[in-house]
Amino acid sequence: MTSWVGLSAAEIAAAVREKRATPREVVAEHLARIERLDGRIGAFRTVRAEAALAEADEVAARADLAELPLAGVPVAVKDNLAVRGESSRVGTAATPDTPAAEDHVTVARLRAAGAVVVGLTNVPELCVFGTTEGVHGTARNPWDTSRTAGGSSGGSAAAVAAGMVPIALGNDGMGSLRIPAANCGLVTIKPGHGVVPAGISDGDWFGMSENGPLATTVADARLMLAVLADTGTGTAAEGGTGTEGATDGGTGGARDVTRTIAVSARSPLAGTAVSKPYVTAVREAARLLAGAGHRVRRADPPYPLSLGVTALRHWTAGTAVDAAALDPRRLARRTRVHAAVGRRFVNGVRTGSERERLRRRMEPFFAEYDVLLTPALARRSPKAGPWHERGWLRNVLANTNYSPMTPPWNLTGWPAMSVPFGTLPSGAPCAVQLVGRPGSEAALLDLAGQIERLSPWRRTAGLDES
Repeated sequence: MTSWVGLSAAEIAAAVREKRATPREVVAEHLARIERLDGRIGAFRTVRAEAALAEADEVAARADLAELPLAGVPVAVKDNLAVRGESSRVGTAATPDTPAAEDHVTVARLRAAGAVVVGLTNVPELCVFGTTEGVHGTARNPWDTSRTAGGSSGGSAAAVAAGMVPIALGNDGMGSLRIPAANCGLVTIKPGHGVVPAGISDGDWFGMSENGPLATTVADARLMLAVLADTGTGTAAEGGTGTEGATDGGTGGARDVTRTIAVSARSPLAGTAVSKPYVTAVREAARLLAGAGHRVRRADPPYPLSLGVTALRHWTAGTAVDAAALDPRRLARRTRVHAAVGRRFVNGVRTGSERERLRRRMEPFFAEYDVLLTPALARRSPKAGPWHERGWLRNVLANTNYSPMTPPWNLTGWPAMSVPFGTLPSGAPCAVQLVGRPGSEAALLDLAGQIERLSPWRRTAGLDES
């Protein structure tokens, strides 16, 4: 009997379309794995076992089954996006347990493509921090369960890395896709602004937040991005590999085009350092790409000294907006302080002037280089634990010290990926980040696909199921 756990979304969908598997048996096997493992991992706030099986049967009965790019594929959804019939708690006790009347547009697109929503995944309160814990649970890294999965899409990343689902939906406002993907050995892409509908919380953190995929392969990330962007290129007939209309040149599949790549191991934020394993990873990845024929140059982007302050202003102001309508007595202290700090910045941040200045500063650099290659993180993730009970400053310092590489590209609104590369001394995955100019999603995916072919990674953690 074929096991569907551990296969890619593309492989599962092909099997369902070809009637080698039914959506019910695929979903049932993944639900069984969730039941076995999630007590140790903490990926899910809620699992829709009965509803998911019924949904799987509905997919099987669809007249267009043979055309669905995600036919019967189990998917997990981050708990800040609406799933019809389920509440969205956003990691806090301050939100009502009220079922959503309609799907978020990204969830609706996944379902239209044949995916089956098996559950909603854990996030830190209001998706603020780069660790995932709180009143609804703690998401751990399946490769090293003593460590946090990261955040804020930590539950979604943990679910994929543990093989509970082949793909998951998350979003990224200061690195919330790339941070947990890097921790958990996954591929993700934060698309550029406007490629995928946002509609996250109250104002998308001033347009900085983007929805995107978490996957174990570049092909799955490309397929899911095509569905989320509704480009019309994620069809079964076309193999689900395109991102036309959302990216440069409308490339359908991976191409080995020679790129000019800048390599920088420097932290964008003054006062933070990148640890040796992540520096080594970016240097090895640079050598790999140079050997593949790319023009690779050591070059640091012109990060302004004020970048750390700019990032903090936007990060806290986004939380201030999201917390404004909630009862502060039901929020954790770190969240209340974060929102209080941010309230003084909201009006200034709304103008977008700081982000526009940063874009103008970066544009000449990205006119010279097609892609920027950096470490995805500065160091391994913090120990899993009750970070929501700890002080605000301790949380901010822990987050800043381990994940300074991601915020600039939310501020600019430009696409950025995390790609697994190498391992940490603990045996957990290491990762690099690829960044491109607006419209370069296809170029980044192509380059990530080349890295995957030349330096394959283990796709899911080898969890002991005894």
